[in-house]
Amino acid sequence: GAAPESGGTAGAPPRTSALRTDTSNSAASKASRTITKTPKTVISGARPNAISVRRKERRHANDESLQQIGDDKMKSIRKFFLPLLLFCLTASAAPLKSDWKLCRGATLETRDGKQYLRVVIRPEEKEAMNCAEAEFDLAPWADSMVELTIRARAKGVSAPVNYYNGVKFMLNFTDETGKEYWNNVVRLDGTFDWRDISFAALIGRPGKKSLLKLGLQESSGEVEFDLGSLRVTKLFGAPAEPYTAVYSDTVASAPQFRGVMSPVRFKAEDFDTLGEWNVNLVRAQMIRNWGKAGTDRDLGEYDAWLDGMLDHYEKMFPLGYRKGIRFVIDLHTLPGGRYESGEMAMFHEKEYADHFIAVWKKIAERFKDNPAVWGYDLVNEPSQIRRAPYDYWNLQRRAAEAIREIDPERPVILESNGWDAPETFRYLAPLKLKNIIYQVHMYKPGAYTHQRVKVRDGRLKPGEKPIPYPGKIAGTDYDKEELRRDLQPVRDFQKKYGARIYVGEFSAAIWAPGAADYLRDCIELFEEYGWDWTYHAFRESPVWDVEKAGTNRGDIRPAADADRRRVLLEGFRRNKVN
Repeated sequence: GAAPESGGTAGAPPRTSALRTDTSNSAASKASRTITKTPKTVISGARPNAISVRRKERRHANDESLQQIGDDKMKSIRKFFLPLLLFCLTASAAPLKSDWKLCRGATLETRDGKQYLRVVIRPEEKEAMNCAEAEFDLAPWADSMVELTIRARAKGVSAPVNYYNGVKFMLNFTDETGKEYWNNVVRLDGTFDWRDISFAALIGRPGKKSLLKLGLQESSGEVEFDLGSLRVTKLFGAPAEPYTAVYSDTVASAPQFRGVMSPVRFKAEDFDTLGEWNVNLVRAQMIRNWGKAGTDRDLGEYDAWLDGMLDHYEKMFPLGYRKGIRFVIDLHTLPGGRYESGEMAMFHEKEYADHFIAVWKKIAERFKDNPAVWGYDLVNEPSQIRRAPYDYWNLQRRAAEAIREIDPERPVILESNGWDAPETFRYLAPLKLKNIIYQVHMYKPGAYTHQRVKVRDGRLKPGEKPIPYPGKIAGTDYDKEELRRDLQPVRDFQKKYGARIYVGEFSAAIWAPGAADYLRDCIELFEEYGWDWTYHAFRESPVWDVEKAGTNRGDIRPAADADRRRVLLEGFRRNKVN
């Protein structure tokens, strides 16, 4: 269940973490901005007045219809629709800072009063990044998560070596600390007619460098962009309303939990080992089809699989409970599965959204009186990269409310967007229910923790060197203090809302040099902040197994005294087993 490389570093896939439409946010935090740019002239402003007039007329017509409904119902409808209406209507524009700097094969053309950027690359030129670029002012979107959209068409764009290359629509910027980020569309090549393409970006506090890039990388062919269609939509910013998390005495006084993620299926003897290790929490994952798209769409078949997993855990939980172990039920595989983009289908398709709620009702009914169960982990690593009718936050809210009607006290565990990455806690809104625990996954820097994980044999390429920790990783000097900076948004969230934090996953590949030091530094930070934690993972994939060692997949072997295992055991010794 480890998150894929997020792409916040050079030479890595782009960050595609995004985006929650939170109806509790102000309209101002959801302003849609349009950028247009000619070679010499900046055009900016609101949408045409005629459109605004028609929209106002529609609003007045809707108000007249609503007068026929009782006051209570009308207030309820307004509460739901007004934020959405304001989101759609609030618009302004911001200019690019300078003219386009053209690349090889790029031309600016004007047709019917519109500006287009066209890039044509021959096969022998495809290895380079062939992108035109312009400086881009990110100041209006500081501390925001945004969606960038542009209309484009392509002809004969060859398949790139890396899925994050091909047609390139990219935002490249630095934050105030100088760390560099690349966000762009992925898996886009071939031939297609005019259509919107988009990606999400978490801006934070922008630094000096902000560039918008359009063109091709690792691909030949032709791509054209309609510059006048470029727009940036602020989906949400940091929550403004004050709130303090509420916990029952049982949850507030519970000991700190330290443990592991489960294998795909337990064996009885696993609990003997976990008992010897002094583990007091296991995140019990219900997982299949990891990393695949278009799965789990047959809900009858999905339910049969899920019922089998619940049967399995109902038999296994007592074995662990007798060893002093509690369990988090982790719905790792969701109804409807994921799209190629990594997004959950249930954020966009009602059938799967509704079934998600039904699944959690079923789980709560089955385990509400089971003392081994510590909490319900609603969605593993949510990924929403565009506006959605059943957004990741509100869908989790609905599930939590449904659970509370069945099981009023047991903790419900909420995960943040962007594969539950730490930086998205800048924009995470607290859920105003009792006993909500907030989970984060720590795999930063991904270029280190996931090095060669996606390589079939895990071997280094000729001339390639392994990436050590501590050390310079993707341009940043990484050590414990840099990890602290990565986790700061979660720490800020904890202090702001008085929230209980749970690190559901953290790890480093078995062959990553310095992995034991990385794990130790992470655990020391978790302990300093009082966070619960579970290592990813126990007897699941060999790549993460602390009972093994190896330099590639063909070299992995049992290792009774692996240094990564010793680090975990040091942490588990702090547990007080009930």
